[in-house]
Amino acid sequence: MLFLSVLKSAVSFTCRKFSMGQISQQGKVPDMAEVRNRLREIVGASTNWQDHQQVLAERASLSQYLAPSQDQLPAKRMKDSMIEAHLPLGSQPALREKYLNSHNSDLDCLEVLICYSHTWNEELQRSPLSIVTALVDKIDMRQNIIYPDCDIKCTGHVTWVGKTSIEATMHMSQYQDGAYTDVLDATFVMVARDPENKRYHINKTRRVELSTASLLKVAPTAEERTLVHNLFLNTLDTRRVSFRGRILPPNSVWMEDAKFKGLEICHPEERNIFNRIFGGFLMRKAYELGRANACAFAGCRPTVVAVDDILFRKPVEIGSLLLLSSQVCYTEGMYVQVRVHSEVLDPLTRQHNTTNVFHFTFHLEKDVPAVVPQSYGESMLYLDGKRHFDGTMRNHC
Repeated sequence: MLFLSVLKSAVSFTCRKFSMGQISQQGKVPDMAEVRNRLREIVGASTNWQDHQQVLAERASLSQYLAPSQDQLPAKRMKDSMIEAHLPLGSQPALREKYLNSHNSDLDCLEVLICYSHTWNEELQRSPLSIVTALVDKIDMRQNIIYPDCDIKCTGHVTWVGKTSIEATMHMSQYQDGAYTDVLDATFVMVARDPENKRYHINKTRRVELSTASLLKVAPTAEERTLVHNLFLNTLDTRRVSFRGRILPPNSVWMEDAKFKGLEICHPEERNIFNRIFGGFLMRKAYELGRANACAFAGCRPTVVAVDDILFRKPVEIGSLLLLSSQVCYTEGMYVQVRVHSEVLDPLTRQHNTTNVFHFTFHLEKDVPAVVPQSYGESMLYLDGKRHFDGTMRNHC
């Protein structure tokens, strides 16, 4: 199957040559540090914060190399964007400390490099495109434990292309007992913006169905309305003939009492190659808060099963105040569904702008209490959480 590039005057090339440069001639596979260095070369980014304005001025001049129409672009094959990278945790012990207690942003880096390999023009020294993450469609864990002392291999390629959006899929495996074992699968949707990282149009055709079914736009289904009404009836005090008398059922927790909040100041150290706050940093902070929420709710250590539908609605600028709010919105058996909402606060105008919404599915070591909504808004959170949980379970089955 063929896909279209996003640059004009592109010439076919092999991904192995693109991703590894001189290393490919020695038969080696790049590590994650080389992946990040290659990304900096592609966009002309600097590791020095003081060079920010100069880099922006240089990238603005690259607009002349953008293709005016997708029809003028050459066809690309899926294997043209195939990349493999290694994280040698087993053979390089010095790396283990870095990855032991943090969920690094390597997945995001690799997905961006995959998309640049699809759009690359070897006649240019730098790419005129600014490719950024628009959506983390799905991250499915294939095993519960990622060992800190075993080598990791990541492979990925482009799986679909729209007008200015690209879907890329990545697989991670870990070397154990003489063979590589699947660890996780991830699907990202990236968008190609102009050299100054300002304008883009994302093709939403494949996700229109989910968007139009959102509880923020349409009423719940008849089955969901019945479920919400039964939840309400189960909380009524039978000793009082009143709709206001509410009691908490046994082995349950009010949804209001199942939330955590946090604040992050976004420092320059967490910037990406386009001098915005890196999406991997936002994902890590949301995950940490969501995991802490699930742990406090259940009273035992949670294991992440899936990360679902992370939509990057608005870039986060350096110096922003990032407010994170985590909510346990659905439970079933030994599973907890957590929703983390992130927003940026402008301290001067006091305006709040939503940047991301994260959905995490956690597995616990024991059955957990039921979470019970009280208001209509909480009931919609409950139904939304159930939808995400049911989707995760269908994928794993």
